[in-house]
Amino acid sequence: MTYFCSDLDNTLIYSYRHDIGNEKVLVETKEGKELSYMTKVSYELLKQVSQKKELIPLTTRSLEQYSRIDFGNQVKIKYALVANGGILLENNKINEDWFKETNKIVSYAEEELEKGIEILKKDENICFEIRKVDGLSVFTKSNNVGETIKRLKDTLNPDIVYVDYNGAKVYIFPEKLDKGSSLKRFRNYVGENTSFVAAGDSDFDVPMLLAADYGFCPESLVLPEKESIVKLANHRFSDEMLRRVLEL
Repeated sequence: MTYFCSDLDNTLIYSYRHDIGNEKVLVETKEGKELSYMTKVSYELLKQVSQKKELIPLTTRSLEQYSRIDFGNQVKIKYALVANGGILLENNKINEDWFKETNKIVSYAEEELEKGIEILKKDENICFEIRKVDGLSVFTKSNNVGETIKRLKDTLNPDIVYVDYNGAKVYIFPEKLDKGSSLKRFRNYVGENTSFVAAGDSDFDVPMLLAADYGFCPESLVLPEKESIVKLANHRFSDEMLRRVLEL
């Protein structure tokens, strides 16, 4: 069995702010507002991929954010890993045993996450609510992300949590809760005789790409050299990436 673990944002789907042309398919809404799209080419390819391989979204999105995604009935998804893999969905239902195990794995980081929240509360650059996401990580936004990240990194223990950002978005995750660890954990969950293909576009995806048997990323992503990871053009990355996945 071949499993295709894919990031969502800027890998499969694109924000309404991102120009992907007029030929596109709406895949995310919130309170009537259109949020994210796929290119029509990618959408048709994803339908084919999901029939030939086990498609697994592996995303930093929270459970609530992931629930807004609607690929339609023709895209087959049995499993999804959200919150960096801290939550496993099977047929759109939370696997409670997986979540209990996650909480045991990350319990060591609780104090450090709370410390991060207190630092953020005193940061005048913060321009969004400070969220404890699914009880597993911390998220907010900053008007000066460089300064906010520096303050967190200078204070928090990097052996316990890691701090990262994407644009204005700021994240604090337990060090053991990354996409690579989650892919390895899921590989053990489904058993042997499996191969894993991964695709992602950001630093959050690097551990997943390195843990997979084969991977795809945009040429702009900086990561250690690995023969099995193929870099593709950034422009409409999803189109060419899905073509390649379908050929494997």
